[in-house]
Amino acid sequence: MNDIMRSEQLPTWRQRAALRLLQLAGWNIRFKPLPGPHGVMVVYPHTSNWDFIVGLLCKWAVGLPFRFLGKDALFKGPLGVVMRYWGGMAVERSTSSGATERLAATMRAEPWCWVAITPEATRGYKPHWRTGFYHLARTARIPLLLVYIDYPNKELGLVDTLVLSGDQAADMAAIAAVYAGHHGRYPELEAPIVLAPPRQR
Repeated sequence: MNDIMRSEQLPTWRQRAALRLLQLAGWNIRFKPLPGPHGVMVVYPHTSNWDFIVGLLCKWAVGLPFRFLGKDALFKGPLGVVMRYWGGMAVERSTSSGATERLAATMRAEPWCWVAITPEATRGYKPHWRTGFYHLARTARIPLLLVYIDYPNKELGLVDTLVLSGDQAADMAAIAAVYAGHHGRYPELEAPIVLAPPRQR
């Protein structure tokens, strides 16, 4: 967390407030500069509603305009206004045709765009990860930032990046190696780090 405070630009009031709240709760942030202006943030494990609060505070503490994907229901009415203000982007669940290509094009059209995705897509247990993050990174030709929310150690990690090779087995093994030893609030709900079979993607 001290690396953030030592950055060339002085921290804003929101950064300071977010850092203070995380410190009071016992959380520490590991962060290093990103490898480029575009990328996909893979956030794992996701087992609790608290993940969103901790993640939002981390975003404010780092001081970068990270975006995040969320289900359509979160973007309706007044809540939708707030979610968009915080950087949320609604997931197109009504149709999958071309959705990845459209999102990739939207990201590449912006001068700076890093989008956070929870590959489990739910707080409940699932036997696999959804493949959206993988296809988005490959389609947009952008790297992954492997973000972990480690509750036992009260640590948020934003340091490990990976450029996908297209060899899914090798890529997932590399991803699993980064997340090894990091656990969510409810470890029993963590999905195994494997991609969904073709019929469930």
